[in-house]
Amino acid sequence: MREQKTGTGFPDWDGSTASARALQSLLAEQVTLSDEVASRPQRIAGFDVGFEENGTITRAAAVLLHAENLLPLQFEVVRLPTSMPYIPGLLSFRELPALLAALRLLDCTPDLAFIDGQGIAHPRRFGIAAHFGVVTGLPSIGVAKKPLTGKFAGPGPDRGDHAPLMHHNEQIGWALRSKPHCNPLIVSPGHRISVASSAEWTMRYVTRYRLPEPTRLADRLASRKGEMPAIVDNGR
Repeated sequence: MREQKTGTGFPDWDGSTASARALQSLLAEQVTLSDEVASRPQRIAGFDVGFEENGTITRAAAVLLHAENLLPLQFEVVRLPTSMPYIPGLLSFRELPALLAALRLLDCTPDLAFIDGQGIAHPRRFGIAAHFGVVTGLPSIGVAKKPLTGKFAGPGPDRGDHAPLMHHNEQIGWALRSKPHCNPLIVSPGHRISVASSAEWTMRYVTRYRLPEPTRLADRLASRKGEMPAIVDNGR
């Protein structure tokens, strides 16, 4: 796993909002928007964050799946004290420490990571999936339930239809109709994935649900929405 020397994702951050935004702009220059993931990855992972005890505890979930059959290989949850309040555009400063802790619990390093949140579909092109990717070195994709910035024309009604998400005349992702009659997902590359392929990679792991399987299971685990499927040994 390639990781910055600090291992925190917040080098030289003084804790202020202004410094966080400046750091995002600086780290955004390290994002790679080219496809650097194996054409047939062996293991993929999903990551999401929920909160407990009136927001005072951050609950990060990591789910490791076999890429070919989407069988779950490992589930992990990390609970840490919440370090800062929610500030629009600075989600990674609130959630990333717990996500990195959950990643470290996985027995195997995933070939591709899906994070619930934005990749470069962000005002400073550095949402949580981009921050996660730059810090870990992992190919990563952000899958969000609604846009943070940018505009798009509605994609077609069919499964897999997608339309460019644009901001200041730049494409920053896709509005992806992953399931008929459902609102589109906002998909954008985080790191080591191209804009062009990010929707295709996401659809590769969509089953009968709106969310792709990695973030669907991570969302269930982070939000404690019910029973998780049984772990299998296949592919470890």
